[in-house]
Amino acid sequence: MSETIAPPFAGASAPSAGYEEDFHRWCLEQAQALRALSAMRANLAVPLDLEHLAEEIESLGKSQERELFSRYVVILVHLLKWRFQPERRTRSWRSTLLVQRDELESLYRFSPGLKALRQATLEEAYPVARKRAARGTRLPLPTFPETCPFSIDEIEDPEFLP
Repeated sequence: MSETIAPPFAGASAPSAGYEEDFHRWCLEQAQALRALSAMRANLAVPLDLEHLAEEIESLGKSQERELFSRYVVILVHLLKWRFQPERRTRSWRSTLLVQRDELESLYRFSPGLKALRQATLEEAYPVARKRAARGTRLPLPTFPETCPFSIDEIEDPEFLP
């Protein structure tokens, strides 16, 4: 466990998420703190480009959101292919599902706060996955439901296959 560290400047509160506990949240909080410090026009002994530092740290957190989105798309494409092309099922599809679900578990272990973004991510990822599944299977787009036929629990369950 990380120890609580005194706020870096007056008026700040101690960070609520530690680097080790939730990397995604830590990045977003650090970026916010750097922007607050920049707004205060703090007179630092060593000049820092606080706004760009904040952007870079925030982008590290946002990259985890993009990773969550990407993994959802890959899982959804394979679940759709599995459901709508049963005659073409391969071990490779099953393997891809297992790997992506393992990677999701790892992502949540380092950034548990990402779990709060699952529903919104699913809503953004499904239309993309639907189009990719149609292209990949050469089945007409209307073959695939307009709304995701899988729950978050099913998507993330290593044993679930439609």
